[in-house]
Amino acid sequence: MSENIPKKKKSALSDRRKFILNMARGAGLATMGGFIWSAFVDEVTASQLLLRPPGAIKETDFLKTCIKCGLCVEACPYDTLMLAKPGDHKPLGTPFFTPRDMPCYMCPDIPCVPVCPTGALDSSSVSTDGVLDINIADMGLAVVDAESCIAFWGIQCDACYRACPILGEAITIEYQKNERTGKHAFMKPIVHSDACTGCGMCERACVTEKPAIRILPREVAQGKAGNYYIKGWDKNDEKRLKDAHEIKTTTEISKQSASDKLNGGMLEDLY
Repeated sequence: MSENIPKKKKSALSDRRKFILNMARGAGLATMGGFIWSAFVDEVTASQLLLRPPGAIKETDFLKTCIKCGLCVEACPYDTLMLAKPGDHKPLGTPFFTPRDMPCYMCPDIPCVPVCPTGALDSSSVSTDGVLDINIADMGLAVVDAESCIAFWGIQCDACYRACPILGEAITIEYQKNERTGKHAFMKPIVHSDACTGCGMCERACVTEKPAIRILPREVAQGKAGNYYIKGWDKNDEKRLKDAHEIKTTTEISKQSASDKLNGGMLEDLY
């Protein structure tokens, strides 16, 4: 029957089939591309709480610099580091660690850093006078949830304090009398951000079902007061006032004397 179809019609039918097939392929590729892009976006947006190895550079630069070679993972003697795989909701192939499962045990020679071929793990950021110094690493910051930490309830626990490799510096215990009973005391763990390396040993050691002390990336864990606040007790910080100029603003309240403001002088104007 196909022999009876004129050549022009055959050509038109063939072109139509090709067009339909190409459309179907294009739609399939677009759909697949959408799924891949959606998965990629999910992986990247889920990386805000990711903890990187010691010496990791800023996250945005890290993602551009890391070639996902896995050398840092191989060099880790404690199997702390892992490479993100599909479904981990982390940038694929990049190294990370989960403190509750396996913290960083702060090897003095930091073997994961020198093997990095691209500088994604920067040796200079974990070195003092050219010598590797794990105590200045900045993997994150420990944050205590006072409502779930049993030490804040009055139950004696110093698991995180004892587990900290920088004992008495990164975490200290604050004594506070229990006024309710008059007999007991609270022994509260206090994290010091200037000393904490974010190794996660405290999170691993926490005795609660879900850890009451967690390691978070420093930019997530810490607030920022702003450059316009000065620590009057800090001489170095006070030096910022040297070239400062006073700026005065005038409001209705500031026109009154301090005693008038304290005595509610503005109340008449408000009602």
